[in-house]
Amino acid sequence: MRKPKDNDLTDRRGAAADAKAALLNAHRAAKAAAEPTRLARQEERLEVATARNERRAERLQAKLEEQARVEADAARDQAAADAAAEAQVAASEKALNDRVSRVVKDEAARKAERDRRYADRKARRK
Repeated sequence: MRKPKDNDLTDRRGAAADAKAALLNAHRAAKAAAEPTRLARQEERLEVATARNERRAERLQAKLEEQARVEADAARDQAAADAAAEAQVAASEKALNDRVSRVVKDEAARKAERDRRYADRKARRK
């Protein structure tokens, strides 16, 4: 015959504590079994993060180099534009100076011709 079991509060409390302890032990056992794979995953995540940081640094370096190249190109283009502007100013000044010198020479030649005609007229009157 079966022995009837009293199921009072202390028995239920003890059974619940045993069940909690069994669950905790099962969790610890599973965690201990998963520890090597957890470490491997953690190392893999660390490697991925390191590679991501390296790629980010490479992109930043490439961006800085591109920016420096663009600035150098802009400086070179600006220098060429400045040189062209200076050459144009120099050419226009030279053209102006040539024109002025031709006008001065023409005026001198006209004055010399006028003086010669005046001298001829004076010479004819005497």
